[in-house]
Amino acid sequence: MKLLQNKKKLRSYKEFLYILPFILLVAVFAYYPLYGWLYAFFDYRPPQPLTMESFVGLKWFKSLVSNQVKTKQILNVLTNTLVMSGITVGTSWLPMIFAVFLNEIKCIPFRKAVQTVTTIPNFISWVLVYSVAFNIFNNTGVVNHLLVSTGILEKPVQFLQASDHVWLTQWFWLTWKNLGWAAIMYIAAITGIDEELFEAARVDGATRMKMIRYITIPSILPTYFVLLMLSIASFLSNGMEQYYVFQNAFNKEKIQVLDLYVFNLAMGSGSYSVATALSILKSIISLILLSVANGISKLVRGESFL
Repeated sequence: MKLLQNKKKLRSYKEFLYILPFILLVAVFAYYPLYGWLYAFFDYRPPQPLTMESFVGLKWFKSLVSNQVKTKQILNVLTNTLVMSGITVGTSWLPMIFAVFLNEIKCIPFRKAVQTVTTIPNFISWVLVYSVAFNIFNNTGVVNHLLVSTGILEKPVQFLQASDHVWLTQWFWLTWKNLGWAAIMYIAAITGIDEELFEAARVDGATRMKMIRYITIPSILPTYFVLLMLSIASFLSNGMEQYYVFQNAFNKEKIQVLDLYVFNLAMGSGSYSVATALSILKSIISLILLSVANGISKLVRGESFL
């Protein structure tokens, strides 16, 4: 009995050693940077080091709600963030539907070509995406040239400078860039569906649309719900690269999301401490959203993803 317990302990140690490198990587790159949160409690002025004379406690957190100008800016930024994330979450079913119909293409070379063409944009940087948008929608771009030369418009439209449709245009570019890549997980889920289900459906005379409705979509719905919950958990984290390259003086009020606002605060105006305080609040809210999403997953699916 004792020998058996010793073998179990030895096996446990070996298994722990397997994951030890990954634990160290997470500790170094995910938890060690949290040390930077200290800057939110000091009046930091680079390159001066942190000292107790510059300790200000919760001053910057209070300033986020007591300063009316800053509060108005944050509310505007939060509106942009919530609307853009809401549109993205609301259309998160697009990659699933795309994967379903892509799987229905029987010509393998054509299907692979479509998948490759739609996946490649994911590997293009946002700077190159903006250069594509600039060449198409600039004042002298393809679209304006066609509209003006055919007499539809008298003068070019300021597509990239307009702020009226910036939320939708940013969603379009994000979807164009990520659609094929996001569909890969659904394609893998479709591949794992038991082929006997389709054979039985064919014998019963089911059409392709019925097989999609009653077999394919129900089989990949668990994958969709997991990805949806993860999207909800990162609702406030839009990233900043996309909005940084597309922002200009005309659309800044509508395009500035929380991550970009924090970056501009730190790098633009040198308010490192305020930017750090705002980042901490964002992390806390994201953690709450993650817990809520996890609770919803447990309630709806009967199991959590954490």
